[in-house]
Amino acid sequence: MHRSFPLAVRIDWRDLGAVLALALALLTPAFAAAEESNLVRSPRATVSLVSEHAAVSPGQTVRIGLRQRLAPHWHTYWKNPGDAGSPPNIAFQLPPGASVGEIAWPGPDRFIIGPVASYGYENEIVFPMSLTVPQDAKPGSRLLLEANADWVVCEKECIPEEGKFSLSLPVEASARLGSDAVRAAFAIADARRPQAAPWKVASSADASALHMRVEGAGISAQSVRSALYFPERWGVVDHVAEQSLKVEEGVLTLTLRKGQGYTPAPSAGLLAVTDGGGQQRWFALDLVPASVPAAADSTAAAAETPASLPLWQMAAFAFLGGLILNLMPCVFPVLAIKATAVAGMSGGDRRAVRISSVFYTLGVLAAFLALALVLLAVRAGGSAVGWGFQFQSPLFVAAMCWLMLAIGLNLSGVFEVGSSLTGAGQELAERQGHAGSFFTGLLAVVVATPCTAPFMGAAIGSALVAPGFVSIVVFAMMGLGLALPFLLLGMFPAVAQRLPRPGPWMIRLRQAMAFPMYATAAWLLWVLAQQAGEAGLRLALAGTVLVGLAAWLVGLHQQGAGRSWWPRGAALIVLAGLAGLMLNLHGAAPAAAPGGAQAKNTEPYSAERLASLRAEGKPVFVNMSAAWCITCLVNERTTLSTAAVQQAMREHGVVYMKGDWTNRDPAITAFLRSFQRDGLPFYVFYAPGKEPTVLPPVLTQELVTETFEEQSGSNAAVIARQ
Repeated sequence: MHRSFPLAVRIDWRDLGAVLALALALLTPAFAAAEESNLVRSPRATVSLVSEHAAVSPGQTVRIGLRQRLAPHWHTYWKNPGDAGSPPNIAFQLPPGASVGEIAWPGPDRFIIGPVASYGYENEIVFPMSLTVPQDAKPGSRLLLEANADWVVCEKECIPEEGKFSLSLPVEASARLGSDAVRAAFAIADARRPQAAPWKVASSADASALHMRVEGAGISAQSVRSALYFPERWGVVDHVAEQSLKVEEGVLTLTLRKGQGYTPAPSAGLLAVTDGGGQQRWFALDLVPASVPAAADSTAAAAETPASLPLWQMAAFAFLGGLILNLMPCVFPVLAIKATAVAGMSGGDRRAVRISSVFYTLGVLAAFLALALVLLAVRAGGSAVGWGFQFQSPLFVAAMCWLMLAIGLNLSGVFEVGSSLTGAGQELAERQGHAGSFFTGLLAVVVATPCTAPFMGAAIGSALVAPGFVSIVVFAMMGLGLALPFLLLGMFPAVAQRLPRPGPWMIRLRQAMAFPMYATAAWLLWVLAQQAGEAGLRLALAGTVLVGLAAWLVGLHQQGAGRSWWPRGAALIVLAGLAGLMLNLHGAAPAAAPGGAQAKNTEPYSAERLASLRAEGKPVFVNMSAAWCITCLVNERTTLSTAAVQQAMREHGVVYMKGDWTNRDPAITAFLRSFQRDGLPFYVFYAPGKEPTVLPPVLTQELVTETFEEQSGSNAAVIARQ
């Protein structure tokens, strides 16, 4: 029986392949060509992974790239994105034997939107990378490249995007180039490929600007219509500021405003030059301020290179700073040690007292020189660190906490290191007494370094960008300033001889001086909690118990519980446990928010936010602080948090920004270096339309409020308080 259907469909089986292909295209990501991966689409961008070759051969090096086709008015970013955004990142999963190089960044353009400027690309761009095919790849097989990438696209708003890409390239005996469309995409990047600069480049810097001078053949008013410098490192220049260009025959001069991340160190970058015909080219060059020596041929040549301050002035500032450091709150932990040392001079032989003060001075100088060498070595390795950098390590802070506790227990009499203070006049002539004086000098420097005194900031900042021998001289003068009061006391022992004769009062003084050491240990535990969180604090507290146990065991042995070996052996086992705690502490996760939450009416420091506020014409007060900087904490309690200062901020509309350097933070390091400073505390006030005003390390309410009034309320000259 024939059954009819209300609707008859006639299928031509010859079209089945086309139908299936259409369905597959609708259900899966599209492929532009065999040498292009799946496409990741959004209303803003179409992104893929592309290869310049449609087929590759074993051992060959070819180009691949992250291709971005952007909607009109949207842009993506260069490796230095400027004031906003971030560069694209790509992570590959490769077969064995294959490797991919770094992105060969095309030359960027600058986009200015309101008060911010960005460096990047519009329309279409490819970020090229080199791919090395495995030597053992078999012709007839396929090379599978998989990658995860993320990028940011911006118009008036910025939107982060991401995608997963898979590109399968056939392996053949000889390579084949890809389609015209893909090669045209690579040609866009090639047209922006930076060239080596064929000119001689020199630069100089003043208080607010960099001056770039480019000399060479082919430079003229007809061949250079415009020029723009793009630094590879963030913040070297003010990204949004106008770059003033002057072109003469054979000479191009560009004036750039310094940025928040400026440091007087060489900075690689690109000079984009547009010629009279509108063609733009990018030239790779290094911006080397004249205050920074390039590779010096000799020490004498380096000595002739001017630093930001003359050597005599750096040395004088360093000496004064070291002298004033004796009065700073940072040296509070050392006062107990100094007090017992001064008491030990009572009744001592004059020669022995003098020798003891000399050994103390040698200890101070040795510590300062060691710090100088470490700082210079780390800087030479390309890292940015500052004065007091060791306190940014939770491991160092924990070790100092345990050391302060051990010294306190020693002063309390739980155990002895050498002889007692009674009769110390005789002992000072012995080697052990001199070693103690030397160690006291070392410890005074280590504990005093978290903060800087007046004059020290300029001296340290200038010294660390000067030739090495200049840095050594400056740090030695700083040490001499710190040691001078104790050295003079030893050289003129008549002062010490006015102390009471040795007796029981020395024992009581020694025991009383233990409590500042215990207070210091407690403070360092608080600092550690800001750095390493609860886990780090638990480890440090366990260490304090072990230190106390070890001190008690050593005391038992010294008291002759008596001649048994077990107390000493047990103490060594306890100290081994302490070493194990240090290893665990080294791997402890940092605290989520070092330094605690921001105080009321403050906001965390951000270079981008600072630039935006200044562009809006708002006054900004920046406080760079750290949990380990006692002077910082004192200034905040006694000055910045007072009702008078808070009221002055409200009256003048001052935005209060606070940066926390408790843990290492490259952004804060760069900010400090932009003012040639390497230590804390550091305070700077930005009044609208004026140069920034640097305030001294020790603040008063009157100083801060007067600065706000003078800088915000009048057009008076900029106050220079160093």
